Amino acid sequence: MKSYGQFCPIAKASEVFCARWTSLILRDLAGGATRFSQLKRGVPLVSPTLLSKRLKELEAEGIIERRKSDTGRSWTYHLTQAGEEFVPIVLALGTWGQRWSRRELEDHEVDLDLLLWAMENSVRPDAFGKRRALVEVVVTDQPRHKRRWWFLNDGETCELCVKEPGFEVDLYVIADLRTLILVWRGDMSLEQAMRSDRLEAHGTVAGMRAFPHWFGISTLAHLKSQRPGAGE
Repeated sequence: MKSYGQFCPIAKASEVFCARWTSLILRDLAGGATRFSQLKRGVPLVSPTLLSKRLKELEAEGIIERRKSDTGRSWTYHLTQAGEEFVPIVLALGTWGQRWSRRELEDHEVDLDLLLWAMENSVRPDAFGKRRALVEVVVTDQPRHKRRWWFLNDGETCELCVKEPGFEVDLYVIADLRTLILVWRGDMSLEQAMRSDRLEAHGTVAGMRAFPHWFGISTLAHLKSQRPGAGE
């Protein structure tokens, strides 16, 4: 990590926290990610080599710790007490970003992989009760091989499937990528997206009943933008 060459505690903390990707890694660890593959999904633009390097640096600084997985064949990553004390700072950054950085999304910010990761971690599988239920999300403006995704809900867990699981679909959600992101961020309500025909949903009676409760959004979506002229 690069040094500011100062003894000031703000400078010393910034050397750790302000290194690129660190705040996002801490965000994901605070959100429950523990495996390397999960952390990689949260920062899809970082190379595996750089992510491994950053994790080693954070471990050396005492921000995270590695533990043997249950199988003993891999490692999991966890925040230490020092790392936990960064979490309110990460949340404060998110609050500021939700209030002051919202504007029309640039094309390079419309990221399918990040949306799928965010949805998997924010949907509410218990909206279907304890039974297994399958939701198919069709992202209409994506290439054919990236257009259909499946979320398998089973009680309290949800798993994103990249191949069709073979079960009957309970709910279909159809929209372009930008619309799905706007709904997840809280820039557009689910009702607005459906009324404007930007998002379509259909399925079984139980699936449609569960839909508005299942479709999870960002925990910061309730914060209104304070940026002048913000909006899509």
